[in-house]
Amino acid sequence: MKLKELIINFTPTGMIPTKEMTEHVPVSVDEIVEDVHEACELGISMVHLHARDPQDGRPTWLPEIYAEMIGKIRKFAPDLVICASLSGRIFHDLDKRAAVLDLVGPLKPDMGSLTLSSLNFNKQASLNSPDVITGLASRMKERQIKPELEAFDAGMINYAKYLIKKELILPPHYFNLILGNIACAQADLLHAGIMIRDLPPESYWSLGGIGDQQIVMNSVAISIGGGVRVGLEDNYWFDTKRTRLARNIDLLERIHVIAQANERDIMKPADLRQRLGLKSGYGEYGTI
Repeated sequence: MKLKELIINFTPTGMIPTKEMTEHVPVSVDEIVEDVHEACELGISMVHLHARDPQDGRPTWLPEIYAEMIGKIRKFAPDLVICASLSGRIFHDLDKRAAVLDLVGPLKPDMGSLTLSSLNFNKQASLNSPDVITGLASRMKERQIKPELEAFDAGMINYAKYLIKKELILPPHYFNLILGNIACAQADLLHAGIMIRDLPPESYWSLGGIGDQQIVMNSVAISIGGGVRVGLEDNYWFDTKRTRLARNIDLLERIHVIAQANERDIMKPADLRQRLGLKSGYGEYGTI
């Protein structure tokens, strides 16, 4: 669905970047919250959160860490659309991955990520079996939490259509189309175009790119009416020559510059909520 306003999906942390890789990646709850605060002041539509263990900085599934992050973010951004990661890159057990979905009240996430198949990254697999995918989709539907559909190639979009037929996911849909991973769709116009063409009706979408391809895919999306997924989760270099480590705010400011050049305003969280069929925020979260 082509839009005049730009959806900015901010991904501040992810599972891979560490302080050894870049000092700028937010790891603690307070660091992540502060980067989200700075991003909100600049202008974003939604945030995609990963939790890290407070002791060693490693990824964690523990709902209490998510609860602390979400609670602090909602004090200054009560209508920001919040998506919690349910990633299978490290945690494969359905109950662990789904634990954050049991949060309630102001701590409840509006969305949960749903990767639509297993895939290989450079040095690691993300395991998403059919049983786990359908299990996560079922729990999100039961808890009135909207899936953030992650597709790394066209086959994953076809699997989303299968879930639609099973009535496990309901419109309107939101897709992150993530290109440039070594074992998936590459970051070029043909691959992006095929994936966009194959989206089911009533779908909103953002383009993300791995590493150097983040700016490429973000620029394409801005120019053709899509949204962007941007942040240190996918890329922690500011330049393609990798001479300067980026801060999250650097990546976001560049998106604002490109959006302004394309005469696209940033979609406000309240408007995204309305489009995705989410409750209005300010104490009410999840799907209507």
